[in-house]
Amino acid sequence: GPSAWYKVYPIAEGNRQSPIDIVPADAVFDAKLSPISLSYNNCTSVSISNNGHSVVVEFIDSDERSVIRGGPLENMYRLKQFHFHWGGKGCRGSEHTVGGKTYASELHLVHWNAIKYKSFGEAAAAPDGLAVLGIFLEIGDEHRALHQITDALYMVKFKGSVTDFKGFNPKCLLPNSLEYWTYPGSLTTPPLYESVTWILLKEPIYVSEKQMGKFRTLLFNGEEEDDRKRMENNFRPPQPLRGRTVQASFK
Repeated sequence: GPSAWYKVYPIAEGNRQSPIDIVPADAVFDAKLSPISLSYNNCTSVSISNNGHSVVVEFIDSDERSVIRGGPLENMYRLKQFHFHWGGKGCRGSEHTVGGKTYASELHLVHWNAIKYKSFGEAAAAPDGLAVLGIFLEIGDEHRALHQITDALYMVKFKGSVTDFKGFNPKCLLPNSLEYWTYPGSLTTPPLYESVTWILLKEPIYVSEKQMGKFRTLLFNGEEEDDRKRMENNFRPPQPLRGRTVQASFK
């Protein structure tokens, strides 16, 4: 688990690891930070899969059809995939925390810098290679748009399973406000590259406990394995800030 990752990936103890606890009182408002702009209108989802540590929806990223720009980013970044982190039944499962508060789940929309790098793999290892938009999920009323995902989860129950998932636009998973915190960080799963500009939305979206329960029907194991383990608590706990500044787009 995460506490032993440093043995194989020494960068786990690096200076810009993620996630972190965001302390709102310590975040620095920066008037020069522009709003983030998401151009997802022509976005083309391809597949949904179980990669053994989350459920992932992949997109066509061969052109600028779905990009994020603005905010702390110097240029546009292409949407590659999104995935979720969650806890056990009735437990919290976000990776980032806000003033010590955890959320039920956290959605990560992963984008890469195709202006500077030739491939996602190359960008993932570069200090300005990735931009991840993080959205907190809180328990409340059910989220109508999320049904498209939760209704497909039975098809990717086992690690390594993939199925077509076309026509999904993640715009429907955004909260009303795009106010955000941003800081330089890393991937939260091995290889833990310190390549991510994190953009975390302050406003959560609401999902029902029943919807979260569908995520826990996934398994960490492949179909051929006997020892079946429910996929839950697939989050890394907060890491030391180590002198980094968290900036806020709002006062």
